[in-house]
Amino acid sequence: MKTEQVVTVREACQNDLQEILKLYLFLHETTVPENNDRLKKTWNKIMEDHDHHLIVCELDGKIVSSCVCVIIPNLTRNVRSYAFVENVVTHKDYRKKGYASLCLNYAKQISETANCYKIMLLTGSKNKETLNFYKNAGYNNEDKTAFVQWLE
Repeated sequence: MKTEQVVTVREACQNDLQEILKLYLFLHETTVPENNDRLKKTWNKIMEDHDHHLIVCELDGKIVSSCVCVIIPNLTRNVRSYAFVENVVTHKDYRKKGYASLCLNYAKQISETANCYKIMLLTGSKNKETLNFYKNAGYNNEDKTAFVQWLE
């Protein structure tokens, strides 16, 4: 008899830090950061910020996918905020099963609840499959041009 797997999408909680850091190894990180005061302060700042939403998708209690959605107050567009999505990642063993889509949908719900007028997402990927994934999730790469300036 096959047991049904339980999928949960939610915002991260205080105890999720180490599991999220391990998941980020499938993003672009090569090591898990040292567990020091800087990491703890940053984590607490994220947890306390009502406009910073770290979204996770769990499969049977294991975090398999995640994204970040930040709501940014704005003075234009009739004083409507906008949202920025970053760090979209899924563990390599759980890709192409819809978990990242669930995270992005959750971010969209947060953005709609916050009355945002748009959601922006940047990706460093040039992989056609990844770009098509974002297009299928409702994002387009035609309306805006993104520029990045890396700081040392």
